[in-house]
Amino acid sequence: MKKIATRELVFMALLVSLNIVLTRVASIRLSIGGVEGIRIGFGGFPVILAGIMFGPAAGGIVGAVGDAVGYYINPMGPYMPHFTLTAALTGIIPALMLTPIKKTVPSFWQLLLAIGTGQLVTSIILVPYFLQMLFKIPMAATLPARIIGQALHVPVYALFAELLLKRINIALHYNIR
Repeated sequence: MKKIATRELVFMALLVSLNIVLTRVASIRLSIGGVEGIRIGFGGFPVILAGIMFGPAAGGIVGAVGDAVGYYINPMGPYMPHFTLTAALTGIIPALMLTPIKKTVPSFWQLLLAIGTGQLVTSIILVPYFLQMLFKIPMAATLPARIIGQALHVPVYALFAELLLKRINIALHYNIR
């Protein structure tokens, strides 16, 4: 495992805090049966960006730390490590898909495919499955809203990621990965 540079650690800490604020404060949460069933917001974007910028391990760390710390700051329902795993995978999957790409900034379509695959696995498959398994919330109750939400989130995440990666490369003369 490579050593994490101070600059990367600072960026990761910033992305963890941004994840917590966007997920726990600046999002709309809908309860189903006393448990958070649907969350509408952009909290997943900092996790995805961490994975794309610094690799799958960093994306997983930002997702897991953001979920665990965010839960203790603003809990809704009991703590379940299943969702921490899902948060970590949110940063790991897109980064793994973009690893073979040698360009410093992936294209919009590459980002769209990588982020879309990650969100399909985590937000559309795993989270509804865990809600059904743990809290007996039927997948049919959460799946339609999640599909619509991700159909909107994924292109926005890909566009923001492309713009930010270009700006960060220009401003800091910093090659991602």
